[in-house]
Amino acid sequence: MPTRVRGWSADMSQSLQRILGIIAAIGVLISLCTFTVTENEVAIRSRFQEIVAAGYEPGLHFKLPIDTVRKFERRIVSQSFEGETFLTSENRGLIVDYYVKWRIKDEARYAQSFGIDPGAAGQRISDIVKDGIKNAVAQRTLEEIVSAERTAFTGVMFQRASGIVDTLGLELIDARVRTIRLPPDVESRVYASMQQSFGRLARQLRGEGEKDALRIRAEADRKRTEILSIAARDSLKIRGEADAKATATYAAAFGKNPEFYAFYRSIQAYKNSLGKEGDVMVVSPDSEFFKYLRNPNAR
Repeated sequence: MPTRVRGWSADMSQSLQRILGIIAAIGVLISLCTFTVTENEVAIRSRFQEIVAAGYEPGLHFKLPIDTVRKFERRIVSQSFEGETFLTSENRGLIVDYYVKWRIKDEARYAQSFGIDPGAAGQRISDIVKDGIKNAVAQRTLEEIVSAERTAFTGVMFQRASGIVDTLGLELIDARVRTIRLPPDVESRVYASMQQSFGRLARQLRGEGEKDALRIRAEADRKRTEILSIAARDSLKIRGEADAKATATYAAAFGKNPEFYAFYRSIQAYKNSLGKEGDVMVVSPDSEFFKYLRNPNAR
């Protein structure tokens, strides 16, 4: 009896070991034939150093045991670079700080361009952007760089760098200059020179403005004089025509009764000549001037 129990136990142990071995083999086979891709990754599948598939969506995928899967970062990568020195067209040194943002656009082309080195892509993009900034700075003077808009300064560089980066399986999201500063030993001298240059420009613009102001003022005075003379001429013409019409009207009105007209004119003369304090008039009492005072019915 004990011999039979020991034999059964040995058979059970061997069966359990076989089952565990089969499960382990299945697990290994599954691990060799499947792989997962997360939302933050891109992956390529290669066979004997040749890429056979790419563009995997996040999730579980299958492969052959002889296939190799390489994964890369899907998210945007930001890199900052400080203290890079560039020379202007005047051979003046500038210290430029800039940054770049990029991400993988074509994982197959990216793998062919950079292999498995994760830092090679960043270094390559840095060299491309740095070369673009170098060309942009070398084509401009210091004053042009300082006075130009930052987007206009980096626009051409960004377009050129984007075209080159695209051939490497990458997408250049942004590349901008953050700060531009001068070396400490030449900063004060350059600022003094720039101040003098801008002072000359300001004086030139101020002189041109004063010249234009004098010309505009002289033109305005000429037009004013011309307008006033035309207005005076027209007013005299209108006044003369009005006086002529008034005289004609008076003549027509008083011509109907000359005696009344003479009486009205005498009354107006009395009103304007008599009864004012301080006035002195020496006239003979029998003068024609007082005929309507002596005899209201005089003719």
